[in-house]
Amino acid sequence: MRHGERSPVSPRFQNAGLAPFWPYCNAARFFTSAIMSQKDWSEHTMLPFQRRLETFGRDDLPVPATGPNGETHGICQPGELTDVGRQTTLALGERLRRLYVEQLSFLPAQIENADAFYLRTTPIPRALESMQQAFTGMYPPGTRAADFPPPPIITRSPADETLFPNDSNCRRFAHLSRAFAQRAAERWNDTPEMEYLNKVLGKWMPAESKRIAVDSRPRLSGIMDTINATAVHGPETKLPKEFYDPQAAEIIDKVAMEEWYAGYGESREYRALGIGALAGDMVGRMVGNSTGELGATRFAISGCHDTTLAGFLSGLGAFDGEKWPPFTSHIAVELLRVKKDAAPEASKSTGWFGLFGKKSTSLPVRKRSEELTDDERAKLDGYFVRVRYNDRVMTVPGCRKEGNHREGDESLCTLSAFKAIVDKFTPLDWKAECSANVKGPAFPPERQPAGY
Repeated sequence: MRHGERSPVSPRFQNAGLAPFWPYCNAARFFTSAIMSQKDWSEHTMLPFQRRLETFGRDDLPVPATGPNGETHGICQPGELTDVGRQTTLALGERLRRLYVEQLSFLPAQIENADAFYLRTTPIPRALESMQQAFTGMYPPGTRAADFPPPPIITRSPADETLFPNDSNCRRFAHLSRAFAQRAAERWNDTPEMEYLNKVLGKWMPAESKRIAVDSRPRLSGIMDTINATAVHGPETKLPKEFYDPQAAEIIDKVAMEEWYAGYGESREYRALGIGALAGDMVGRMVGNSTGELGATRFAISGCHDTTLAGFLSGLGAFDGEKWPPFTSHIAVELLRVKKDAAPEASKSTGWFGLFGKKSTSLPVRKRSEELTDDERAKLDGYFVRVRYNDRVMTVPGCRKEGNHREGDESLCTLSAFKAIVDKFTPLDWKAECSANVKGPAFPPERQPAGY
């Protein structure tokens, strides 16, 4: 799931009257920290506190950060989840509860612990907070046992993070993404479309930037970020009406989508380094459940970003013609099983620890499709994968092939076919591939289409 609505990641367009600080983060009034009481954690207390922001004033003296009407409470940090974002991610969780608990009875109405859940988030606070809001929407306090223990939420260090395309810690991917971004700049900077943007919005650009371009300062994608953030919040933080020109919005979205995501549809390496590790993890969980190795994990929620969602669907060849993912967008990757007399015996491991309960060499989870034995391959029979984006069913191109889907429904991809497609861009050693051939040619000799 993408995080909910937020403030812009950088203050921009103050020359257009946009306040640099937004008063939409009232959760900052209710923070709590754990405080150690003894030499270890056998006893601890909680310290409630309010956060206040300050900034530079005249002569560099510190002054309170204030909103457009002088507010000092609930002021947002750049890129922080706002009150609106908390509401929409809570509503997403409530939607998931209606579907998976009330309508399908896939999950229980009451839970004693979170052992059946795999909760993971990027280290960016808005992703963590959005995932927490969604989980609370699925299981509000009244549906949890009185002694419900704190659920484990998994995070990784930035160097190991694969819940988004990690160009900060994958040098080869950074090289690839810069090359595709530069190609987009060369294609679009001197076009009638860019001239239109400059006619409508150019007067608001900083003097040193002169004109809007894919690679201007701020970049075109940065301009889009501020427009999108202001569009979903209150009138106090709106830009001049020119910024919401429909034709300009269409152009910006089209160019930004090409700049950021064209590589997934053209380069196997781009897919592998940008989103392949995450896709491989998801397929691994599904394979593990089909074989009974990881049967304890029923539901996984990952708190992540727009680049995750668009990268994942683009890597599957299922995002052509789509727009930039709105706030609180989500992808549901569902594993479905044809009814049998008995389900595979579940692992005795509980919760996410079941992922590590056995040596990886004993599992077919990470084995490529062509390496599976006939017995291992047979365990995948009768299982299908469906991908839904914001409740719309998406179809992977390679799943349309006869024999790769359930008869009569091309969107129900066989687990075997889905795994084979993902295997082709799942890196064998993500870190090694990130540091290999860093400055080598960025574009493949010929186009390598996604989704097959």
